Amino acid sequence: MGVALEQFFIFVGLLACLAYLVKCVRFSKCIFLHFWKVLPRSFLKSMGQWAVITGAGDGIGKAYSFELARQGLNVVLISRTLKKLQAIAAEIECTTGSSVKIIQADFTKDNIYEHIREKLEGLEIGILVNNVGMLPNFLPSHFLDTPDEIQSLIHCNITSVVKAFVCTFSKALQAEYKRKGIIIQVLTPYAVSTPMTKYLNTNMVTKTADEFVKESLNYVMIGDETCGCLIHEILRSFLNLIPSWVLYSSTFQKKYMDYLKHNTNTI
Repeated sequence: MGVALEQFFIFVGLLACLAYLVKCVRFSKCIFLHFWKVLPRSFLKSMGQWAVITGAGDGIGKAYSFELARQGLNVVLISRTLKKLQAIAAEIECTTGSSVKIIQADFTKDNIYEHIREKLEGLEIGILVNNVGMLPNFLPSHFLDTPDEIQSLIHCNITSVVKAFVCTFSKALQAEYKRKGIIIQVLTPYAVSTPMTKYLNTNMVTKTADEFVKESLNYVMIGDETCGCLIHEILRSFLNLIPSWVLYSSTFQKKYMDYLKHNTNTI
């Protein structure tokens, strides 16, 4: 019995060491890709002549639109605000020379997909950046009468559930389609200064949308999920060491909300 128990603990220890070794290899790859670009500049363009970006009117979606156009791709911008799309399209065409198409669509509605399909018909699409950020339509209306702090926590919790679903679903798709040469990757960044985050003050951890997008494109081949930049990978590794009951405690949540308030620019 004693020998069997000893062998069991040895086996568990080896599994733990193997898990940490895999994490170290992944982290080393992130460090390498942060300083050295492995993918040739033509790689993204080789996937197809067009890139489609949803949520292209602001923030990360807008930054991807410009960066992919700089990489030589033509871009299709999808968002609900037509004036923003027209202004961004004109600027991209003027500064990069890439062709731009715009599709006005509100992803809170269900009857938009046939319209989008018709607009995309005939295009050689190699890249899709699915950047639509929205809360589910079933958010109960009585939450609107609650204090701002409680509303923020409710929105964060619901959004976390939606993100968890999208992450799991995307990984399942990648497992199914990887053999066909299709790359499906989930980006899970932390702080990025965008209109959605009310323009958080930038620092070593909080990136501008342009900074984040440029770095994230280096990690296209690193795996089915990535934070998109080295500093966020480091932050995730650190947060994974903290017990979940600490992260979800009322004290931690209050500190986090205070941090957001003090690091948000007033527009």
